[in-house]
Amino acid sequence: MAEGTTRGHRVLIVDDEAHIVHVVSLKFANAGFTIFTAADGEEALELAIQEKPDLLITDLQMPYMSGLELCTRMKSHQVTQNIPAIMLTARGYALAQSDLAATNIKAVMSKPFSPRQVLEKAREILGLDQIESDSASQSTLPESGERSVRAA
Repeated sequence: MAEGTTRGHRVLIVDDEAHIVHVVSLKFANAGFTIFTAADGEEALELAIQEKPDLLITDLQMPYMSGLELCTRMKSHQVTQNIPAIMLTARGYALAQSDLAATNIKAVMSKPFSPRQVLEKAREILGLDQIESDSASQSTLPESGERSVRAA
């Protein structure tokens, strides 16, 4: 595999809001990632153990098992203990440093967010190709034809 390519990288996307899963999945699939999705933490944990993704992207607030509990359980499971995570949260919600220390959460992103911003952060965490210009990575405007994702 050539350095900087997303081919073969596997991402598990978890959110109880189907539209968020859809737009984030579409962005990652179009970038060449292999995508797995789940609607709650319990389903996601089973899928993570089975599929061993390279990255987890999860919502914080979900039924059955929160994103934080999911990340904590993944860190304590031998198969998933080294999988990094991006946590999606409601605006203004902050995770305690102790929560971050007990998990592999590498980034926390507040809703609304641009799927492009999540993709950029994922590439950074996975050590993949970086965005070509600093101004592009700092832009908060969606790309042409792209919309920000808002929590319902």
